[in-house]
Amino acid sequence: MYFAENLKFLRKRRQKSQMELASELELTRTTLSGYEKNVQPPFRTLIKISEYFNISLDALIKYRLEVLSEFQLSQIEKGFDVDVTGNKLRLLSISVDNEGKENIEMVPVKAQAGYTNSYGDLDFIAGLPKFKLPFLPEEKTYRTFQIQGDSMLPIKEGSWVTCSFVENWNHIKDGKACIVVTKDEGIVFKVVYKRLKDGNFLLVSSNRNYSPYEISVSQVLEIWQFETVNSFEIEL
Repeated sequence: MYFAENLKFLRKRRQKSQMELASELELTRTTLSGYEKNVQPPFRTLIKISEYFNISLDALIKYRLEVLSEFQLSQIEKGFDVDVTGNKLRLLSISVDNEGKENIEMVPVKAQAGYTNSYGDLDFIAGLPKFKLPFLPEEKTYRTFQIQGDSMLPIKEGSWVTCSFVENWNHIKDGKACIVVTKDEGIVFKVVYKRLKDGNFLLVSSNRNYSPYEISVSQVLEIWQFETVNSFEIEL
């Protein structure tokens, strides 16, 4: 629960002193100070604080707001559901063969910039090259990505990795290699560690010449968990 630290953060974000905010909420300064020190307010006061800051009760209590970007905060204030935990259902565009079975679409390097903008576009997905791997379990959805760079040795640049779609990010096992589709950095292949309570993922390279770094969940579009490296070499 993050209510106490969120209250203090939101008060400072509004540039209010404890005395000023307490007056506007019809509280004493001592009472407000207690709330910022983990004293639990009554439910009607929680509602009043929620309405004052235009932040849902869920976000006010469950999310650590100070780690969110200004854009995320503004979206929450506008009433939009900003997913900072990985729980939100993610819909995926796929293509199927003539028998209605899912294809494995291939995303070559030259298509990856377009993929980050059109990953939800059925026509774009349908236009990607496709193939089958009959030994993979049918209950998962797969996609194959061509790797850029040498950050995940021994998997070499230009290799193709087939991964399964992760709908709920809480189900990612720490230390698993994943394709992470991002808004600003494109498509990266990294070992992933969850930091969802803080609204982040830690991305680590197997090549120690590359430093680990954190990325906000707000920057992540899709995550695909590594399944296998494909041995074929193909120019697309």
